[in-house]
Amino acid sequence: MNGTITTWFKDKGFGFIKDENGDNRYFHVIKVANPDLIKKDAVVTFEPTTNSKGLSAYAVKVAPESKYLFIAGERLKLTAIKSYVVFSEEVPVDARIDKENPVLSVGVLMSSIRPKSSVKPGEMRSLKKLAITTFQGATLIFTADEIDIDATVKLLKV
Repeated sequence: MNGTITTWFKDKGFGFIKDENGDNRYFHVIKVANPDLIKKDAVVTFEPTTNSKGLSAYAVKVAPESKYLFIAGERLKLTAIKSYVVFSEEVPVDARIDKENPVLSVGVLMSSIRPKSSVKPGEMRSLKKLAITTFQGATLIFTADEIDIDATVKLLKV
């Protein structure tokens, strides 16, 4: 079962996990495989059980925090991201995949095989984009055709 540590009393060696059903479960440090990673809001997996006082957890394993984010084949170190911005840009409806800089995804491939008869020459559409700037000065731009912009922004906010 999955859950999140909601309370951790380091000096007493126990805490509480909110499980995927919304229930609070007691756990003790001796039931944790990697106790050095215990902290409030940490994601955990565990085996659910009950004891004389109620719901509890054993075989608890704290998920290590990822230091990297993978976006459309790019690996970005979270601490290297200086800023990001979401914006929209008008692009031709019949825009093709950039052969010089191909980042292929299902979205790009599906939009490139639309019936062409419905497209009028010069017709434009609004395309949502995400620009990420790193401390090294690089700017990476991803489009809604390549990635789920909203889901990626949620990961950046964590």
